[in-house]
Amino acid sequence: MKLSEIKAVLQNLEQIAFELPSGELVPPHFHVTEIGKIDKNFIDCGGTLRYETLISFQLWSANDYNHRLHPEKLVAIIELAEKALVLGDWEVEVEYQGQTIGKYDLDFNGKHFVLRNKQTDCLAKEDCGIPEKSAPANNATCAPGSGCC
Repeated sequence: MKLSEIKAVLQNLEQIAFELPSGELVPPHFHVTEIGKIDKNFIDCGGTLRYETLISFQLWSANDYNHRLHPEKLVAIIELAEKALVLGDWEVEVEYQGQTIGKYDLDFNGKHFVLRNKQTDCLAKEDCGIPEKSAPANNATCAPGSGCC
């Protein structure tokens, strides 16, 4: 989700909940301990220099059981971060402490924000000799060994 999408969702929520990939909810007394801007400069395995900018929300649960982050408070924190960090409307990733720190993509299911497992990928498939998978056209069936399924 992009930052603007999160802000729009928060305008219509009475309470914030984050759902883990397992279906469990992050404890309701979580804190958003950080909002950050992450610039990633890297080179892929095909030699292409790449740049990526995203926004990071760090969720943390402590023993502060009476704490509840309300949507308007999170919007205020986001707006402060937008000004201080000069944030654009970039994708947001969420960090959450499980057995180790997990990084998740973010979605919304109509009720909760949903943490989605991130996936790695080769960004230079053509340079690495990895064929792109294509779907059969018009419900055609794949021939055995054709590599289309």
